[in-house]
Amino acid sequence: MTRVKKILLWVLVAFAAYAIFTSPDQAAQIVKTSGSILADGARNIGNFFDALLGR
Repeated sequence: MTRVKKILLWVLVAFAAYAIFTSPDQAAQIVKTSGSILADGARNIGNFFDALLGR
């Protein structure tokens, strides 16, 4: 099973490298959007706990 995971990981890395080299603008936009989504999620979790604690 470990061997299969290693192979799948290398396939994923190879695909990511291919996607970045063939379309760097689109890859940058995906990273930017993903970062924005994660930041919004963290901010919303913080707002939830602030509301829960009555701050």
